[in-house]
Amino acid sequence: MADSAVSPFFLPEPFEAWFAGRGWKARPHQLALAEKSLKGESALLIAPTGGGKTLAGFLGSLIELSERKRAANSDRPALHTLYISPLKALAADVQRNLMGPVEDMGLGIRIESRTGDTPSHVRQRQRRTPPDILLTTPEQLALFLASDHAKEFFADLKCVIVDEIHAMAASKRGDLLALGLATLASWAPACRFIGLSATVREPQSLADWLDVRSGAGEVRVLTAEGGVSADVDILISKQRIPWSGHSGRFAVPEVYEAIKKATMTLVFVNTRSQAELMFQELWHANEDGLPIALHHGSLAREQRIKVEAAMAAGALKAVVCTSTLDLGIDWGEVDLVIQMGAPKGAARLIQRIGRANHRMDEASRAVLVPTNRFEVLECRAAEAAVEAGEIDGEGVREGSLDVLAQHVMGRACGDGFRLEELYEDIIRAAPYAWLDWETYERIVDFVASGGYALKTYDRFHRIVRRPDGVWVARTARDAQAHRMNVGAIVESPMLAVRLAQFIGKEKPGEKRSVRAGLKLGEMEEYFLSTLTPGDTFLFAGEVLRLVGVDGMDALVVRAVGDRPAIPSYNGGKFPLTTFLADRVRKMIHDPAQWEGLPDPVREWFEIQKLKSTIPPADHLLVETFPRADRHTLSAIRSRGDWHTRRWACC
Repeated sequence: MADSAVSPFFLPEPFEAWFAGRGWKARPHQLALAEKSLKGESALLIAPTGGGKTLAGFLGSLIELSERKRAANSDRPALHTLYISPLKALAADVQRNLMGPVEDMGLGIRIESRTGDTPSHVRQRQRRTPPDILLTTPEQLALFLASDHAKEFFADLKCVIVDEIHAMAASKRGDLLALGLATLASWAPACRFIGLSATVREPQSLADWLDVRSGAGEVRVLTAEGGVSADVDILISKQRIPWSGHSGRFAVPEVYEAIKKATMTLVFVNTRSQAELMFQELWHANEDGLPIALHHGSLAREQRIKVEAAMAAGALKAVVCTSTLDLGIDWGEVDLVIQMGAPKGAARLIQRIGRANHRMDEASRAVLVPTNRFEVLECRAAEAAVEAGEIDGEGVREGSLDVLAQHVMGRACGDGFRLEELYEDIIRAAPYAWLDWETYERIVDFVASGGYALKTYDRFHRIVRRPDGVWVARTARDAQAHRMNVGAIVESPMLAVRLAQFIGKEKPGEKRSVRAGLKLGEMEEYFLSTLTPGDTFLFAGEVLRLVGVDGMDALVVRAVGDRPAIPSYNGGKFPLTTFLADRVRKMIHDPAQWEGLPDPVREWFEIQKLKSTIPPADHLLVETFPRADRHTLSAIRSRGDWHTRRWACC
């Protein structure tokens, strides 16, 4: 049930003074969420970009921690609040922003982050002496649960904050997180759960997903009022728009001019390959020597942190990035977002637009740049959806059994579990509320023996039941293997890309010894296997030449190449959401809407209609035509991914 975000609650004097000292006033939804949090109630806050969601989520915890009297010489874990973010960069940004008010008010609160970038010695220290507030990711939570003494570590937990909850709930990653939250609810009964989200299509479904304490609808929905409509334009290049392709090279001069006029620009692309290519194209066009950076998930941690710090300091003019920077992050100087190619979803577009002018009462400015003729339609559909305030998105999904099996294995790797108790925890999680006992027993048996197909192989026997009835990992090796592979994000085998360091002087007829040097990032083994030593490729914003592969390291040197290979990554294609696909279909089948389209796109439709036909929305058009000494078959699907696929045949 939704509640009004209006509350008579007043902040303690130090907090009121902090807001007043900056000429601010706490917003009604921030006060309402703080009040519920201090009462120990769970809630979901829905607020537009720049509405102060993150600070609202932490206010209750900061007030509690500032007033709490710590017991002297206590060796019990002191973790009070666990913040869960979908992105490592967002966790780092929140830590940076949260430390401001904490230090200004002299609260003496320890705030630390724990992500895949956190060094192992820091993780070990955090286990021994937990901070007051820990910022982490879903994968790190799953890793915690698979560790020894996890229940003791979370015993004093009072609050869990799940940020950008809409970005995780309707996915396998969300399934694993929901199971983790249900476990925390069991271990720390006094813990409250706070969800933070931008405007979503079905807020109540997210509240139900977050309701892991009782499943009885106790999570209240708070909705913030206000917000300014985004200013979205579509850049129709003066150059010829190609029939296909996603590089957007033809529009680079116009994109560069837009960057020059803005204070700071985020240039979003949909894949890491596009990021590398677009960065190179902009760098070649950068006659003014503007500080332009590159940011994506395959770059080395040090490089990403360097770029994020430069953005926070306002030292960059533009950053070419993927989704690593699109959720919730507040880069104060950014006043323009450029989306290269179609965003593939209205919700994703709103998230990315919100990085510009990250304030609730100021319009965010964005420019969409179609990279082919069909993407003009997708961009138009996304623009119209944003203007109409319509959002795509899926509701709570039925949890996947492979994720459940991973969770069962994780619990066995920690302190172990009893069959009945774990089942009660699992069905608290909304994605698994449907789970019956028979299916649950089958999953446990699968983890324990490999199931009917693999039970004859000893290496698939991963958990065992002790005489006291507790299920645990069969061996330390099984536990370690699980911890090394925690998570629902599937990645191909990766190799570290490192600069080669040559040893000694070069001698005629002899090859110099070489060793691995500075790490630039990671790349998929498959792509590197397509190269031979001497080939050049783009990575980390540079042209690199492959020297060779040594173990798990690809050794490279900086080079100059006219035609370097573009890295490819599995899973690098974004599907168009069903919601936007429906809008695109209507545009295709309504000739009245063709009049507002650019000439190349309108011409495309007219030629298709003249030479063949445009299929109805629920039909598949198959065409054959002669070409040279063969016939070509084409299938045109009248869906959101409407395009031509060709197969040559005799």
